Amino acid sequence: MTVPLGDWEMTERLLMAALIGAVLGLEREWRQKSAGLRTNILIAVGTTTFTLMSIDFASGVQGADPARLAAQIVTGVGFLGAGAIMRTDSGIHGLTTAATVWVNAALSVAVGGGEYHLALIGSIVTLSALLILHPIEIALDRHLRRPHGQRVNQDDDGPTDA
Repeated sequence: MTVPLGDWEMTERLLMAALIGAVLGLEREWRQKSAGLRTNILIAVGTTTFTLMSIDFASGVQGADPARLAAQIVTGVGFLGAGAIMRTDSGIHGLTTAATVWVNAALSVAVGGGEYHLALIGSIVTLSALLILHPIEIALDRHLRRPHGQRVNQDDDGPTDA
């Protein structure tokens, strides 16, 4: 059996989750993506609240499994993230935003469960992937996907023969 959490501990966890969600949301805002600051904060606070509720519901109940609610969070947030993905004639858009929403929820479950160290390390790794790998991805895309001998005309986005 687990000891019920006090109000201060729950508040601390919710605020930490909101901070992590805000950091991820600011990165999405900076890149002008649809799931930005408010969305990521709400996902973080909601996910942490569900996790805290699960822990609270399981405390004092013999054989209760607080992980059952966390498993449902994974499914629900996956559905939410799927809404950020769009397929157009020019390709698929929103995969990184959907993945960020999903990782945000995972980090928030960690915070709700009191695994602050894991959540902080996961946040650093996630933010590093979003910030550091983006320019590398763009450079690789330009180098690998554009046929040799073509360059981008400054007046439009289409390739022209060199």
